[in-house]
Amino acid sequence: MRVVTAGAHGKIARRLGRLLSQRGDTAVGIVRNPDHQADLESDGVQPVVLDLEQASVEELAEIVSGADAVVFAAGGGPDSGIARKDSVDRGAAVLLAEAAVAAGVRPYLLVSSIGVETVAGDAVPEDMDEVFVAYLRAKLAAEEHVLSREGLSPMVIRPGSLTDDPGTGRVRLEHTTDRGEVPRDDVAAVLLALLDDPKDGAVVELLSGDTPVAEAVAALP
Repeated sequence: MRVVTAGAHGKIARRLGRLLSQRGDTAVGIVRNPDHQADLESDGVQPVVLDLEQASVEELAEIVSGADAVVFAAGGGPDSGIARKDSVDRGAAVLLAEAAVAAGVRPYLLVSSIGVETVAGDAVPEDMDEVFVAYLRAKLAAEEHVLSREGLSPMVIRPGSLTDDPGTGRVRLEHTTDRGEVPRDDVAAVLLALLDDPKDGAVVELLSGDTPVAEAVAALP
């Protein structure tokens, strides 16, 4: 399997890259910063340097061509402002969708966030920071584009609060959950399971739970 991941130096993406490479798959990681290439290479991931805020669909499609699936795990980062929430969390996700369609790659896994539906329409939760509102709206817009784009087989994962605790291999994977936490290890494991057992059109929230990852993914419609 050849998998191309955008935002490949992120904490979830690096975990996924290691899982793919350890079992012999070809993991290709897109990064903006050339200094991150060595880290990916040490993970067994093939790095490609490309700024998704500046790249064209054609440039990205060339990288994506021949992949079995693409994964969007990029983000503007915790210190970025409202503008980059839109240009990365939404804009780059849309760019990857268009590049995947152009390259004929259907499976698209989008790492989103629990809570995106709280900002649907004109809703603004009380006491929520405006930058976080922009982040959730960017994620929601990315979801809407990917889910409605002809030529894709999209899957949207909305993790809860992320931790660096060791993964348990057991999760709660449902269309609607409560708020809670989930280790990044387990998010990466769910992504890997969805690559192996795709669920076209799935939109699910992900928390720590009691169900083994493979079983939880297999139970999705």
